[in-house]
Amino acid sequence: MNKRIQLEDLGRKDYKETWDYQEELFQKILSVKVSNRRENTDLPTPNHFLFVEHPHVYTLGKSGDKSNLLISEEKLAAIQADFYNINRGGDITYHGPGQIVGYPILDLENFFTDIHKYLRLLEETIIRTLAEYGIKGERSDGETGVWLDVGTPFARKICAMGVRASRWVTMHGFALNVNSDLGYFDHMIPCGIKGKSVTSLNVEAGKPEISMEVVKEKLLKHFSELFEAELVETVAR
Repeated sequence: MNKRIQLEDLGRKDYKETWDYQEELFQKILSVKVSNRRENTDLPTPNHFLFVEHPHVYTLGKSGDKSNLLISEEKLAAIQADFYNINRGGDITYHGPGQIVGYPILDLENFFTDIHKYLRLLEETIIRTLAEYGIKGERSDGETGVWLDVGTPFARKICAMGVRASRWVTMHGFALNVNSDLGYFDHMIPCGIKGKSVTSLNVEAGKPEISMEVVKEKLLKHFSELFEAELVETVAR
């Protein structure tokens, strides 16, 4: 099993370009797995982890309802936001500046073959990172992602998640609001869940801005511990 993960920080990058790059890495891993089975070989499959910050964009998962986007195409253009139907699970999600997006593209056969466990460990990565800022992140039954004040009228989401997996290879991932402009969430029903709000780390910490680089370091520390993985930084394309 190969538990080395190649880390790339793509900086700020267009959503579609990043999605295409994810697909490229995803297909390369699948091709190695298919070749191993066909040729009865045991070549190691690579693993990748991408950090990225997207320009304003709304994405709708394959089981989502477009009516959860509350604005027209004309309004999207006016606020300089894009919209894509994509192939992950989940409903509608917003990405934008001030948000850390993490895309683990892993062969889970290098770690464990359990999608439920995979999602719970992604959530735990966020929960442990938030704890370092004195913030109690929680899971909400039946609602993937990380929330604050679950079970109260003030429940709010701080991190959205949605993944795709095929033959135990994953793509897509999580989006943690760090210094996000929360006004963009007013244009949708977050994750299709009515009556719940969204928040950001800087708001909860009571600071005008939180260092994105420091948050990334904390995320990687907890991710590598939970997945018992070795992260190796590579130069972004």
